[in-house]
Amino acid sequence: MAAMQAGVVEILLDATPPDQIGLTDSSENNALHYAAQKNNARVVKLLLNRKVDLAYKRNRDLQSPLHVAAYYGSTDAMVELLKQCPDVAEMVDSNGRNAFHVAITSGKVDALKRLLKHVRPEEIVNRVDRAGNTPLHLAASLSRIQSALLLLKDRRVNPCVLNREGQSARSLIEKRAATEEMDTYEMYLWKTLKKHEASRCKKEQLPPIATYQSLRSRRAGHDEYYELSVGTYTLVATLIATVSFAATFTMPGGYSQTDGTALHGHKAAFKIFVISNTVAMCSSIVVVFCFIWAWRDPVKFKLDQLMWGHRLTILACLAMVVSLMTAVYITVAPTARWPAYVVIAIGVSTPAVVFLILGKEALYVPM
Repeated sequence: MAAMQAGVVEILLDATPPDQIGLTDSSENNALHYAAQKNNARVVKLLLNRKVDLAYKRNRDLQSPLHVAAYYGSTDAMVELLKQCPDVAEMVDSNGRNAFHVAITSGKVDALKRLLKHVRPEEIVNRVDRAGNTPLHLAASLSRIQSALLLLKDRRVNPCVLNREGQSARSLIEKRAATEEMDTYEMYLWKTLKKHEASRCKKEQLPPIATYQSLRSRRAGHDEYYELSVGTYTLVATLIATVSFAATFTMPGGYSQTDGTALHGHKAAFKIFVISNTVAMCSSIVVVFCFIWAWRDPVKFKLDQLMWGHRLTILACLAMVVSLMTAVYITVAPTARWPAYVVIAIGVSTPAVVFLILGKEALYVPM
């Protein structure tokens, strides 16, 4: 489809006089603005090859095509724009914001990643808007946690900058915490910002730091739900470990009375059973041990380990389903094939039903 669109655009460009390629609509968007919005890198390249100054044209809100690409998360278009016109990253809109600001306000993390990779000047990364806010200020004030942490991983980003109100990114979180409840992710970002300030802003005059206890007292009431989640995951993982461990000593088809080996050990289905049962048991054991240490640092646990615990629990459940299907096939199929096939069909459809009901949410922690 993109190739077809590019072909049509090329034909139109050949038939359009050069002075009309830059025509705009009622909002003063030109063709490159729309190509950037649709993330069509080939069309972006075609337009720039014909009229490179389109990259520097602004619409009614003084947004360049790069601003539009950042707003819509059009990463391929952004790369092409920056490849041919790297200085377009310096352009700002009516709010004094560059593409970094726009990517953060629109919540486009992938766009921010591309900008950090392809835009090198430090002053652009730390550019302040009309309110004196750097991209890091905006990420902190808008609770764009992932974007803020991504910025802090880049050594060019300066956490010591103060906006016009004399606030740093860290103090903006504290200011908002005075009127709003903080969640675990905001607490983690606050601790990270405080750590970066301590190491990089020793000679800077920054706003006073709030105490951990004062912020903790304002945290949102998710602790009860958090405790319930940890307890549920631990219980499920423990049950899976118990069942899979028991299945190890009650092998499908039983053991030989002479040498103690499994009677069906030579069958492919039995080998699949052993592997899937081992995966289920070991995955659940890892989950149990990770969740035992969950209380040492709940903030870090929620961000780093809870997702892995969730994924390993899904893996253990899927492995248990495979174990069930292979065990039934080994013991039932030799005498009655259709019940074995029915069980396999039900087992295969179980994950599909879960995803049909929950969609992609099944892959993420319900927090």
